[in-house]
Amino acid sequence: MTRFRASVPLTATWKNFDFAVEGPVATVTLSRPEKLNPLTFESYADLRDLIAELPHHRGVKVLVIQGAGRGFCGGGDVNEIIGELIKMKAGELMQFTKMTGDVIRAMRECPIPIIVRIQGIAAGAGAVIALAADFRIVGRSGRFAFLFTKVGLSGGDMGAAYLLPRVVGLGRATQLLMLGDTIDAETADRYGLVSQLVDDELLDESVAALAHRLATGPSLALSQTKSLLTRELEMSLSAAMELDAMTQALLMTTDDHAEFHAAFNAQRPPAWKGQ
Repeated sequence: MTRFRASVPLTATWKNFDFAVEGPVATVTLSRPEKLNPLTFESYADLRDLIAELPHHRGVKVLVIQGAGRGFCGGGDVNEIIGELIKMKAGELMQFTKMTGDVIRAMRECPIPIIVRIQGIAAGAGAVIALAADFRIVGRSGRFAFLFTKVGLSGGDMGAAYLLPRVVGLGRATQLLMLGDTIDAETADRYGLVSQLVDDELLDESVAALAHRLATGPSLALSQTKSLLTRELEMSLSAAMELDAMTQALLMTTDDHAEFHAAFNAQRPPAWKGQ
């Protein structure tokens, strides 16, 4: 425990998905493969809380989110969530929709890079979780479906109408969110939704390689870059330039920046410390 965590302990057990830490890489595995890893009230809440805790895990520098079995995540469980929502009053419904949005907000505000590993379907909330990640490594079996309108709801769920146009452009986002059609991995790649498209048998290797690259990189510089990418979406150019200048000046005082200079002159790879 550190002074930045004080009295509150880290959660020892997560009941609604598998969680493991191996060296600097933490992995969340959605683990209901028989139903394509649907989300429930409890798994939404656990994801929100885990991602908020993750920066306090000493040594963790990367988060991987994946699904067990033949799909990534089929979205919210039809009976365990939708069946219950139609019984709820407005106050409870607002609690639920704010909780799901809090998962996406936590992902974007988490200073740790997040990789999503996708095989098979990423639908509904699963597609938005993939969208909110920093990197999407997608197998050729991968498919995306922002299918909210197909269940009679707005396509702008969980921040999708905010994030998707910024990733694929307004025209493609309009098509995906209004029609709710399923697109295959090659189409998603062409739209700009995929960070890296690989054969399914290379998914583990590709995710591990990217996770290692991020984990052994200049973590403070990476976290600040992620923060700027998120914060500057809503800023004017002048405000963004000011924030860039302040951030860069701060990073120029770090050990990692000095280490680059020393490594360059010694003709060796930098030994990043993240400080």
